[in-house]
This record gives sequence, structure tokens and C-alpha cells, in this order.
Amino acid sequence: MTDEARLDLHVHSRYSPDSRMTVEAIVLRVTEAGLRGFALTDHNTLQGLGKLAELQKKYPRYLFVPGVEISAHEGHLLAYGLSETPPRGRLVAETVDWVEAHGGVAVVAHPFRRNHGVGERVARETRIDALETRNGHNSEIANDRAELVAAQRHLGTTGGSDAHAPHEIGRAYTLVPEPLSTLDDLLEHLRHRATQAEGLSLTPWGQFRVGVRSAFLRVGRGFRPI
Repeated sequence: MTDEARLDLHVHSRYSPDSRMTVEAIVLRVTEAGLRGFALTDHNTLQGLGKLAELQKKYPRYLFVPGVEISAHEGHLLAYGLSETPPRGRLVAETVDWVEAHGGVAVVAHPFRRNHGVGERVARETRIDALETRNGHNSEIANDRAELVAAQRHLGTTGGSDAHAPHEIGRAYTLVPEPLSTLDDLLEHLRHRATQAEGLSLTPWGQFRVGVRSAFLRVGRGFRPI
């Protein structure tokens, strides 16, 4: 691909139970990290999208994408372009249908992560246009397995930092072809399988640190599942 823009398509704000970042802090980091924009993908909520729209007006040269990370029955699913909160707990295939019926695009998130990944069967069988194959909180092995399935299925690929803190933003990202001016541009590129994932995986030490942090957060929210 030529003339590509970099978007971090997996970022969490304080509206997720496992992040304390404000949307303003995310935007400031994005403008410093050489990204064209990002997707706000909080867990099972669109609460942050009002603030995101306000900031889009303030920073018109960037693209701030309304998104959500959905807790489906088999694992997590990313969705972009929705204005209504999707149901949680349904089968992945049913959730994909719901997202598309409401004008959005669904992408399987970190399919080979031990916690919250959908696993190989669903990653191979779900009718979908893209897999998240480069997740900044995943091991290299998990990301490589996702890349292999996407290549075998001729799917588009996406990358996202899965950031919960400002320094993580941009660790992994998606290359999106130009033109890219609007949300509809991004959604069409995703539907046409034209995006490409890039970025870094977590080292074993990084995985340990994230695991410890996640454990403390689980305790803090009374072990409620995400």
C-alpha cells in the first residue's frame, strides 16, 4: 500500500473498568505519537463518544473513530461506527450480524489471547472482513497465530495498542489507505479488507507487568468480569 495513514484502532478510556485515561489525555498522546487518529473502544459502552465528538471538532485534521469492544459469548469483538450500544453475551456470529445491521463494521479482537480471545475455530469460521492481528498487549505468538489465520482466509488485518495508559498508545496500529477523511472512509476500507496491521507485541516481562496490573484492577472492581 502507498500513501497510508496510521490509526490506533483499540484504545480504552476511563469509561472502561480497567482504564483511568481521560479521552482528552488520549487525544493529546495521539497528536504526539505520529498517528492520524484512534478508535475509542471502551468495554460494552459508548459513554465516551460525546466527548470524542467534541474533541473531533477541536482537532479536525485527525480522525477520532467511535468504537466499542463487545463481550460476546466466545470472546471479545471490536466494532466501529455504531451509535447504539450493542448487546453483550451473544454468540460472536450473532453479534457480527447485529453490528452490520446497525451500520457498523466488526473485527475480531486479539483472537488468540488466553483471556477474552475467541479461539481458533471462531476466528476461522466467523463471517467477517478483518481480524486484529497486531495487539499491543498480546504475546508475539498470539499475534503471529492471528496473522496466519487472516492470511489463510484472505482477510484484512488491524492493529491496536489496546492501550490503558498514555505511553501505550501507538504501540500497535493500523495502516489505512488514503483517502481517509471520514468515518465512512475507514469503514469502507475495512469492508474491502484493505487495512494492514503493524506494531509491537509484548515481551514476557511486559506480559508479566500487564498481568499484575490487571489482577489489581480485578480486585478493585470486585472481580466483576469485563
